[in-house]
Amino acid sequence: MPLKLKYGTNRPKTGRGILESRLVRGLLIAVLACLAIGTVIFSIAYFHYQHVVDDRLAAGPIFASESQIYAAPREVRPGQKLTAASIAADLRRVNYNGNPQLGTFKLTGDTIFIKPGPESYHSTDGATINTADGVVQSITAENGAALAAYDLEPQLITALSADANRTKRRLVSYQDIPPRMVQAVTAIEDRRFFEHSGIDFVRIGKCAVQDILSQRMSCGGSTLTQQLARGFFLSPQKHIVRKLKEILITFQLEARFNKQQIFEMYANEINLGQRGSYAINGFGQAAQTYFGKPLRQLDTAECALLAGMIQSPSRLNPYRHPERAMARRNVVLDSMVDTGALTAAEASRYKAEPIRLTPSNIDASEAPYFVDLVHDQLVKKVGDQDLSHQNLRIYTSLDPDLQSAATEAVEVGMKNVDELVRRKHRNRKGEIVGDITYPQVALIALNPHTGQVLALVGGRNYGVSQLDHALAERPTGSIFKPFVYATAFNTSLNGTQLGDSGGVFTAITQLNDDPQDFGTDGKPYMPGNFVRGEYPGMVTAVTALEHSLNIATIALAQQAGYGNVAALARSAGILNARATPSVAIGTYNATPLEMAGAYTVFANNGVHLDPWLLASVRNSNGDIVADYAPQARQVLDPRVAYLTHSLLEDVMNYGTGSTARARGFTAPAAGKTGTEHDAWFAGYTSNLLCIVWVGNDDYTDIKLQGADAAAPIWAEFMNRAIKLPQYSDVKSFTPPPGISIVSLDKTSNLLADGSCPNDYNVAFLDGTAPQNYCSQMGENPQNFIQRLFGIGGNKTAPPPNSQTAPQAPHQYAPAPAPAPHAPPVDNAPETQEAKPKKKNFFQKLFGGGGDKGKQSQSDEPPQ
Repeated sequence: MPLKLKYGTNRPKTGRGILESRLVRGLLIAVLACLAIGTVIFSIAYFHYQHVVDDRLAAGPIFASESQIYAAPREVRPGQKLTAASIAADLRRVNYNGNPQLGTFKLTGDTIFIKPGPESYHSTDGATINTADGVVQSITAENGAALAAYDLEPQLITALSADANRTKRRLVSYQDIPPRMVQAVTAIEDRRFFEHSGIDFVRIGKCAVQDILSQRMSCGGSTLTQQLARGFFLSPQKHIVRKLKEILITFQLEARFNKQQIFEMYANEINLGQRGSYAINGFGQAAQTYFGKPLRQLDTAECALLAGMIQSPSRLNPYRHPERAMARRNVVLDSMVDTGALTAAEASRYKAEPIRLTPSNIDASEAPYFVDLVHDQLVKKVGDQDLSHQNLRIYTSLDPDLQSAATEAVEVGMKNVDELVRRKHRNRKGEIVGDITYPQVALIALNPHTGQVLALVGGRNYGVSQLDHALAERPTGSIFKPFVYATAFNTSLNGTQLGDSGGVFTAITQLNDDPQDFGTDGKPYMPGNFVRGEYPGMVTAVTALEHSLNIATIALAQQAGYGNVAALARSAGILNARATPSVAIGTYNATPLEMAGAYTVFANNGVHLDPWLLASVRNSNGDIVADYAPQARQVLDPRVAYLTHSLLEDVMNYGTGSTARARGFTAPAAGKTGTEHDAWFAGYTSNLLCIVWVGNDDYTDIKLQGADAAAPIWAEFMNRAIKLPQYSDVKSFTPPPGISIVSLDKTSNLLADGSCPNDYNVAFLDGTAPQNYCSQMGENPQNFIQRLFGIGGNKTAPPPNSQTAPQAPHQYAPAPAPAPHAPPVDNAPETQEAKPKKKNFFQKLFGGGGDKGKQSQSDEPPQ
């Protein structure tokens, strides 16, 4: 019979089997418990960060619409040196044709038709501009009417800083981003961006292996969404907890937004370096910062450069490290070949392109001092609100071309100033001795007929110092002196005799420049001239201002009345002026911006204009929030303004201001140097007024004359300005009714005729000019004695505009002949007593000796 075998299926369990079974169950329970706890923790964390994201989104759009600051409209006039193509380039820059709602244009040869849209700063009235040979020939409105001028759409200067960290960004939509920009970024930062769900586990695995092998945490496995989550919600420190938070927020973003929206947010958030004191965030701002054009206009090589900077914006900054930036750009181009975005041939072509950057001077491109001042004025006028996030369009007075000219002139001029400072610290061996304080600078340019601030530089480098020196109160020095002479001319309007001079004040009135005590209240005050020991004696008013003689100017202020001088200055915006002798030589403080406004009275027929920066504030729909009108008031009679202006023309042509002429500026202009611890120059043409200040932040004496430090910067700026079409049509100044231009003999200051060919022109109030000719000197012994000793003559001045010619009063007696080629010097006050050079009887009688520095209208400008 068959044998049946039974296997021990019911064998008793050993102790080891029981232990293994329990261990497996325990491990399983532990795993399940961990999963349960992990799920709970993850759920809690997930919902926590869901609330974090919800709260962030509930506060408003991730990027609030930022307020934008615009320049002034550029005016086109017939006769300007402009081509239709250059006008088209300006319009492309402001996005005409790119945004039809803003405006469109059509360029046909030398003709361009412009049609503003509903979102334009202007009305929707169009115009046709015809040019030929680089000159605007005519401007015609849509209705066929001829136009004297046409304003182009204002250019965007910059956005207001978005936060306390001084972040700048220009928002772009996904449609504004060039496809090459998207391809470049994804190729180098996240190739599977459009495929993964926020976390690229494949890339993380590869990076983990790479880091383990290299023993360095250098591989970046973060996706674009993770970088976005990190930038919006987390600190930059690297640790495991932050990484977990980053992943949770990444899931939230991927669940709420599509890929295009996430890339758009990334494109507006990513940091791409620093410019000055501003952080550059987003591709839109970076395109403008580095290339000077909108993002949509970047080519492939430029897109690759920005994409490459993401890795390390500071180390790869193309301004500071162009070789590194180019090498990284080429890596991006190779990555684009790997992803199929470019062919190898295309990549080679783009690698051959040089890096073409816009000039790196932030002061030139974004006018930061100007923008800060605009923001401060907005806070005062509109209110202390979050202005940067109100999507306002802020239209200003700035001319971007002139701003560039100003910053370039300051950069060039301050190199010269620095060298002058270093010279003063060199010993005989040429070694620098002692600590050097390099001065600061301010430049303000405005339209003298509107008060419009066209350019403003508040310091030599905004990235180093944001202190706006255009608003710093400093002693004005000798640029104040014209207000003394204007006050004296005021007395001549009603025929009032000036002090004890015996006649009305004119440009050839004799002033005493010998040492005098102008003390008050028993306290002596004996100022000196800039050059110690130089006292020309009696000089004409025109000579005194030409060579900035302190004593003669204070003597004139004493006769005109210190109170009258101070009152005129305050009415012109120099609010700190007080009725003391030293007011005449500019010892009271004013800001460079205030002095720019003050000088409008001389350049604008006696009308003072408050400098202004804000023109209009509008909302995103173009509706006006606020408009601002310039403030103007008549301060001087137009005749007095012109008489003072005429003296300032002589300063520019023959006196301390002739430095500007030596620098190649030849257009009709007037100006005045100033030196009082600081160096100043104030000057203007028929269409542009400019003030330059140079001084030390610590208020120590710069020890440089205005003619040496400030005037060259002024000339550098004006030489650049008159090359621009809008400032090239400089005209000569025209005297108003009631003013006569008279030719005088330089030696006698009598009317010139054929026998006295050495003549010069002087402006007079009608009825106050000399009546005798230089050829008549020998015909009337009484006239000769009067002229020699300054006695006799008619002491009663005629009323203004009198048609009856008066006899020449004694103040028309000629000053002694000046020494040829006397050096022009600016005159800072010296409060200590200075000893005069003694003159013998014949020197006093005939004007010999001690005449240095008394040149009046030489044939050549002094050296």
